[in-house]
Formats: sequence, C-alpha cells, structure tokens
Amino acid sequence: MEKSKIDDMAFRNLTYGLFFITANDGDKDNGCIVNTVGQITVTPNQISISMNKNNLTHDMVLKTGVLNVSVLTQATPFSVFENFGLVSGKNEDKFKRAEAQSWSSKLKRAENGCYYLANYANAMFSCKVVSTLDAGTHTIFLAEVMEAQAIGTEPSCSYAYYFENIKPKPQLKKEEKTGYICKICNYVYEGESLPADFICPLCKHGASDFTKL
Repeated sequence: MEKSKIDDMAFRNLTYGLFFITANDGDKDNGCIVNTVGQITVTPNQISISMNKNNLTHDMVLKTGVLNVSVLTQATPFSVFENFGLVSGKNEDKFKRAEAQSWSSKLKRAENGCYYLANYANAMFSCKVVSTLDAGTHTIFLAEVMEAQAIGTEPSCSYAYYFENIKPKPQLKKEEKTGYICKICNYVYEGESLPADFICPLCKHGASDFTKL
C-alpha cells in the first residue's frame, strides 16, 4: 500500500455521521446509507462497517470483498437519501433509478472500480474486507483502507441534522370544518345541517342568510 494514497486527514471525518457505501460486482453497481462506520486501528488503517443484510449492497460486499465509503455532508440533497437510504430489497438496483437525478453526474469511480460521491462527501475510503462478523440482522465488516481522500470541508451530516434540515417535514392535513357561515356577520355554525328555524346569535338573522362552508 502506497502511503501517498492515504490522507490521514480523511479519518477525522469518521467520528460520526451518515455514510454512503458503494459496491460493484462486475455487472452492477449498488449503494446504501449506514450510520455505523468507525476507525479501528491506525497501523494498518482499518475501519468497521455494519450493514443490514436485507439489501443488495451488503450481498455485493460479501461476494467481492471490496467497497467504498463516502462520508456524507450537510449539503447532501434529499434525493440521495431517498434513493439509497430509504429503499431496501435484495433485487433493487438503486443506481438505475438514480440515473435520472442530476446529482448522479457527481459520482466518480475509485481505482477499485466502486463509485464514490465526489460532491456530497468530505472524505472517501476505498476498502478491502479482511474479516466479517455475523451480527444477526447485520454483518460487521472489518476492512483495510487502501485509499483515503479528504475531498471537502463541508461538515459531516448527522442523523439529527438529516431529520431537522434535509428530510421534508410531513404536511399536516388541514382540518376540514363542516358547517354554515352567516353572510351578514361571518358567524360559523358547526354541524352537518342547519336547523330551518336557526337564528344567528350575533346579528339575529335567520337560516336563509347562512351559506355552507
């Protein structure tokens, strides 16, 4: 391993955050987002990655033993999370759906053949798996870093930042009122039907001066 390929500054961005994991099986690319990547040792440079077994990226890494890690930044658009963080399934080709997104042009291939996210990451790591641990729903991969680059200064994106600033807020359905409004004074009578002999308590006009909301 050439020392020039390892930028020690890149490891500072592994402290916390969300990480874009990519793999290639020679025929297809795939990716997923995880929040469990950490440096284990410095000599050699090794990191651990925990991945849910229920996605194609996990299977590719298990098969090939090669992956890339991009440390996502606060500038990452929701489309990245929508394509790679919220979609699961063994047969899902996530890059295929991402081709129509403008950010897909920001992907670059490292020397190991796997993509990394050049514009929405502050560091990237090309890794070779050296051992695995079965952890039930997840597999923990211990990987040696073959290449490391610090590629930006934008702060890393944490789960808290993602939920507060990137994920769209749910649109609350406006409460629909049923009733009638007085055309004279705007008094609102709430109810499915207005009694024929109803008198407005404000302006004293009758039911004929009300209209349905």
